[in-house]
Amino acid sequence: MEKLEHPLWVVQAVNALLAPLVGREIPNYLVMSAIIVIFLTVLALVARARFSVEHPGRLQIVLEDGMASLLGLMDDFTGNKGVRYLPLVGTVGLFILIGNLMGLLPGLMSPTANINVTLGCALTVFVYYHIQGVKEQGLGTYLKHFAVHPGAPVFIAPIMLPIEIISHVSRVLSLSLRLFGNIFGEDLVILILASLIPFFVPLPMMFLGVITGGLQAFIFVMLTTIYLGGAVATEADHHA
Repeated sequence: MEKLEHPLWVVQAVNALLAPLVGREIPNYLVMSAIIVIFLTVLALVARARFSVEHPGRLQIVLEDGMASLLGLMDDFTGNKGVRYLPLVGTVGLFILIGNLMGLLPGLMSPTANINVTLGCALTVFVYYHIQGVKEQGLGTYLKHFAVHPGAPVFIAPIMLPIEIISHVSRVLSLSLRLFGNIFGEDLVILILASLIPFFVPLPMMFLGVITGGLQAFIFVMLTTIYLGGAVATEADHHA
């Protein structure tokens, strides 16, 4: 995989500055991830500085509409609890969306085309929704749901427990491998087309990459929301 990564001037500049300090070269995907973090931080600071209730600007309107759409999706799966989880889900979603589209810009690459990045996002979601499940239901009640499902007989608990554990672990693989495979394959095809016949031939694939990048970010966010909804659902929610 490392052989498929081409030298980037941004990465070379960062390594020329920081590699002597850290004692090793910083890989492409870490530099690209850092660029996204810096960009989102600056965007948030600019949006906060320009926030206005009476005269919202274009950036504020776009961000508010995006948050409202995401909150509506989350409320569908978590009831009225979606606003509690909006900061993390929204941040992860924006990180993945920008990461998916970065590879379409000259001189950059998609950090989500590296399994380390997608696995990190998947593990963040995995740990987060379990923590929220424990906070919402208590440790004992939450762990009980791994073995005893509402309406299911107690004697099948020894069978359900390993099945549930495997199911939850497989979510990490599903989230990380799906995102990585789609973005890596897309970037690889664009790179091959650009090396064989440059200029106009890769353009249709790049246009398709915009659609695929947005779709993959949406799928990741939707699955995260579904997992959160299942983790924080209480007995009252099941009977509602």
